[in-house]
Amino acid sequence: MMHKYKISEAKNCLVDKHIAFVGDSRIRQLFYSFVKIINPQLKEEGNKHGNIPFEDKIASVKVDFLWHPEVNGSMKQCIKVWTEDSVAKPHVIVAGAATWSIKIHNGSNEALSQYKMNITSIAPLLEKLAKTSDVYWVLQDPVYEDLLSENRKMITNEKIDAYNEAAVSILNSSTRNSKSNVKMFSVSKLIAQETIMESLDGLHLPESSRETSAMILMNVYCNKILKPVDGSCCQPRPPLTLIQKLAACFFTLSIIGYLIFYVIHRNAHRKNKPCTDLESGEEKKNIINTPVSPLEILLQSFCKLGLIMAYFYMCDRANLFMKENKFYTHSTFFIPIIYILVLGVFYNENTKETKVLNREQTDEWKGWMQLVILIYHISGASTFLPVYMHIRVLVAAYLFQTGYGHFSYFWIKGDFGIHRVCQVLFRLNFLVVVLCIVMDRPYQFYYFVPLVTVWFMVIYVTLALWPQIIQKKANGNCFWHFGLLLKLAFLLLCICFLAYSQGAFEKIFSLWPLSKCFELKGNVYEWWFRWRLDRYVVFHGMLFAFIYLALQKRQVLSEGKGEPLFSNKISNFLLFISVVSFLTYSIWASSCKNKAECNELHPSVSVVQILAFILIRNIPGYARSVYSSFFAWFGKISLELFICQYHIWLAADTRGILVLIPGNPMLNIIVSTFIFVCVAHEISQITNDLAQIIIPKDNSSLLKRLACIAAFFCGLLILSSIQDKSRH
Repeated sequence: MMHKYKISEAKNCLVDKHIAFVGDSRIRQLFYSFVKIINPQLKEEGNKHGNIPFEDKIASVKVDFLWHPEVNGSMKQCIKVWTEDSVAKPHVIVAGAATWSIKIHNGSNEALSQYKMNITSIAPLLEKLAKTSDVYWVLQDPVYEDLLSENRKMITNEKIDAYNEAAVSILNSSTRNSKSNVKMFSVSKLIAQETIMESLDGLHLPESSRETSAMILMNVYCNKILKPVDGSCCQPRPPLTLIQKLAACFFTLSIIGYLIFYVIHRNAHRKNKPCTDLESGEEKKNIINTPVSPLEILLQSFCKLGLIMAYFYMCDRANLFMKENKFYTHSTFFIPIIYILVLGVFYNENTKETKVLNREQTDEWKGWMQLVILIYHISGASTFLPVYMHIRVLVAAYLFQTGYGHFSYFWIKGDFGIHRVCQVLFRLNFLVVVLCIVMDRPYQFYYFVPLVTVWFMVIYVTLALWPQIIQKKANGNCFWHFGLLLKLAFLLLCICFLAYSQGAFEKIFSLWPLSKCFELKGNVYEWWFRWRLDRYVVFHGMLFAFIYLALQKRQVLSEGKGEPLFSNKISNFLLFISVVSFLTYSIWASSCKNKAECNELHPSVSVVQILAFILIRNIPGYARSVYSSFFAWFGKISLELFICQYHIWLAADTRGILVLIPGNPMLNIIVSTFIFVCVAHEISQITNDLAQIIIPKDNSSLLKRLACIAAFFCGLLILSSIQDKSRH
């Protein structure tokens, strides 16, 4: 992945630096392209066969081109001067030459032998400079022989390859006991293999290729200094933190513990193996299989999780696999969308129940939305505004379901016990907490989980606070319905206040220890922006659930199999209004001028398309009676899919794409997607298993577990504070 450096970033990296380009006309091209990153207005003028200085006095950056078209005594003397202690050495030296030697000596073998001798004499000087400076030897680009002028016909690709081989073999073996410190800059050669046919004279690269080479050179030097998130090349692997080391020890012990447990259990099973009755020739099955103990489930779960987390770390922290930039095209987004829609329609089944937003239907809804969001992320479609706005509606729809689902549960069941709260919080946050520890990321980095967690707590507090109003109580007296509406109105008032009072919002979430969860890059602005973007949709979900359940209780709705939700006239009218509303929103989203304008209106209007979809999906009885089992399967692991994509499908913290198989994009995406989906499914199973053990139903046991969990997080906060101090 290559970061595209802006002028300010380049100057910030190169402040008080001196860069020297030494070589022929091709190196001069690279020099100009490099300097234009700092000053795009610079014109390519001056003596082509002479030295060219450049200086930015404000940033105190000095870049020189030194004309030495041959590797000879003149170039050696230039480099030798820098090796003297009394002379200020450049911080970066970029050198290379060969084509002039081929041209002047008509491609003779004697010239190649002399080149080898000269580069052998220069190699120790370059090695000495490389101890204190960054030294790059630029390998020669291929030529397009058909376009070469008559006086350059002797410069063949065969000769260039021979000169490159000589340079690589001599410079790489210039130090006997250690790896050469002189870096081979071969990327320009690789680019030229694809683009040299666009050259004007067959020798010099086209401008776009030169710019790419210069930007890569900038990445090579500056990425390790500025550490841009979308520049994965050339950055050193981040050092392991104390928390990461402790996590590695814990998972290692879990794996060892499970293996010991497995061996002991297997040996015990062999001893208790059913014996054979010699008279009848049949096995006596005296032994009854004992149930799996919680300890075994715990060890097995942490063993599997440890292996999965090792894979996460290798993919996105260990610099083991390459990452590549995203490049959006309409086909990379819309063709996969059509493909998964066809698959989704193909795998359909009858629902077990035909109520509005039944379980199979909500799983289906989550599933297709999650698949669309995944395709949106990997294709880089956020640059296309109409797609961005529709994806924003899908994120809002998840939050709408949060409001609808949790309100319905509390309203119908009236279960405000601590067990229910702990179960939900555990299922939402377990994977994210583990990833925060293993990948050294802040909690707010996985923004969607903090969002649904906070909204769940808001719904719980709203309904659990006195007076607790549930459906059973409200059925006896309509006054309680009015009381619940007052609660919802107060909630809406609080939402409006926090949405338009950024200062109050930031004060609340900047309090310790909340700040440790909601800060990103030292402030809570990102959290405020994310929360504000979908501030009303959870309230809309709660209100929709209240109205729907009230209508259902009064038997206004017809939810039988194959029946329309309302009478034919009302159903047709509502369907017409829903389709018009759905299309109207899409037209508005496609005509938006910019993201800022769209985001301002989005919180108020996103509910239009969500409600339109719900009515279109549920009013016709036949549509309500079937669901896509393909989408529903993905819907059951949608949370894990959303979180896991950050590190094992995408890469560089979602800025790029993970490359497990270089050079074959289609095979790479198939393999990485298969592993990604399998891992998400396995983590979902692990979370469910651990939830049953860590969050018991017995209140006294649960309180003890909560005390242990609180102690764990206190320890985590202390270790995190120690790490922050050591970093600063």
